[in-house]
Amino acid sequence: MDAFYALKRNWVPLCMGCAIAATGMAGHAQTFPVKPLELVVHTSPGGGTDVFARAVADIITKERLLPQPVTVSNRSGGSGAVAYNYIKSKRGDPHVILTVASGTFLTAAARPEQGYGLEHFTPLAFLAMDAQCVAVNAESKYGTVQDLIDAGKREPNQIAASVASATGTGRLLLFLMERETGAKFKFVPFKSGADAAMSVLGGHVPFTTENLSEMFPQVEAKKMRVLAVTGEKRLSAVPDTPTLKELGYNIVVGTGRGFALPAGVPKEAVAVMEETMRRVHASPLWREFSARMMYEDTYMSSADFAQYLTTRRAEMVDFLQAVGLMQKQ
Repeated sequence: MDAFYALKRNWVPLCMGCAIAATGMAGHAQTFPVKPLELVVHTSPGGGTDVFARAVADIITKERLLPQPVTVSNRSGGSGAVAYNYIKSKRGDPHVILTVASGTFLTAAARPEQGYGLEHFTPLAFLAMDAQCVAVNAESKYGTVQDLIDAGKREPNQIAASVASATGTGRLLLFLMERETGAKFKFVPFKSGADAAMSVLGGHVPFTTENLSEMFPQVEAKKMRVLAVTGEKRLSAVPDTPTLKELGYNIVVGTGRGFALPAGVPKEAVAVMEETMRRVHASPLWREFSARMMYEDTYMSSADFAQYLTTRRAEMVDFLQAVGLMQKQ
């Protein structure tokens, strides 16, 4: 009997230890994601990047594509620096995802002194191209793009355009217009494309070169007029508006919209999130949203998106050097 009780005393802690070990092994084996995911946006709420991120988060939730909740976190400031620093600080953590707006992101990646090179990020997926436009207040004296160009030549550096960032795609479009025509404009940066559009709506800035999707409610309400769009073809939402190419300007540009993870994340997590974004893009909810936002609907995998960013980064270096924001190497 004494031997039985001695065995029992040894057996109980042994079983408890086995249970603890089993629990630990189960926890270790749990697959990604193991906690809520955060979609980081570099602009304030209401802009095109924010709307895009919230739509994707909503689709993931409604389609039950992941077992964990997805929230959107706005970390604006420093033309994206606040968001990019945050993502860098999360190296190896696949639960934090950057919402990429190609213009601002590539501008940061192109400037080595800022420390946001592509090596600090893991491209995840590219979902769409968001066309830029040239737009004015409905009561503006500028009736055509040519009117703006003529004014920019007649009064160089006096006519201002509102943009979402001093180095984003709206600013790039303004630069391309200047290089193509010889006109010279000022630019006024805002926290988002929506804010830039509101400055035109309020009569504070004569025109904007931001995304059509960010001002379309004002266009529908006939409070703003779109003078031109910047894609390869006209947009069905504004079918009477010509492209810049139609008007004789060799300019095609837009904001690429996608996602990236921090560097150093597990390959398994990349595969899970890449598949999740592929399913988002294939869903009816995405097709409805994409059509409403007037996106040029294009999907790229992680590898293809990485190649796209590498190619576009080289183009961005040329732009930054031309406008004096980066020294030639």
